[in-house]
Amino acid sequence: MFTGIIESIGNIGSIVHHNEDISIVVNTNNLDISDVNIGDSIATNGVCLTVSNLLPSGFTADLSLETYKRTAFHSYRIGQEVNLEKAMLPTTRLGGHLVSGHVDGVGEVIKFKRNGRSINIWIMVPTQLKKYLSEKGSVTIDGISLTINAIYQNIIKLTIVPHTLANTNIVNINVNKKVNIEIDMMARYLEKLINVDKYESEKSSTVSTDLLERYGFIS
Repeated sequence: MFTGIIESIGNIGSIVHHNEDISIVVNTNNLDISDVNIGDSIATNGVCLTVSNLLPSGFTADLSLETYKRTAFHSYRIGQEVNLEKAMLPTTRLGGHLVSGHVDGVGEVIKFKRNGRSINIWIMVPTQLKKYLSEKGSVTIDGISLTINAIYQNIIKLTIVPHTLANTNIVNINVNKKVNIEIDMMARYLEKLINVDKYESEKSSTVSTDLLERYGFIS
């Protein structure tokens, strides 16, 4: 679990393609990894990655083909800057919101505009995700916990304050950039709870009286 409060900006040191997966090296720069062990999780641009090996200045991780295709990692190149956050501790202040590091989709920056010392950003999100997003609700963009200022169909408007600009890679934002999106997990689970009866009904509806008669269960 993570909070969406970025601890450091790293970069991709190498990308190695295997038959069915990808391994990468992440240079962690100023991130203190002295307390990180092999098997620990580090959110990398919002993607929960498992540390497979520790290096003097970073770590290696493996990405399944599923993760590679479903996140913006498929467009990353060596040198790409990435937001880094270590997994939260029970004593961690929850300054952002609960983040799992499981990306729900890839969005695209369609516009950005300076607003004093801040920046307003408009991101087009996948249509299937818009029902989970609400004005003043939380969303994670490349691992950053942000508040949605406005929604227009499947476009969300975000305001990036100076501190976030100074401490994340979002300062390098540009039009057409692909970003990892994770919806608020409470919205995801709330939908399942609300529709659980519907799901059960749909599953049971495949058993009809005609089907039971055909196979001799009733006469």
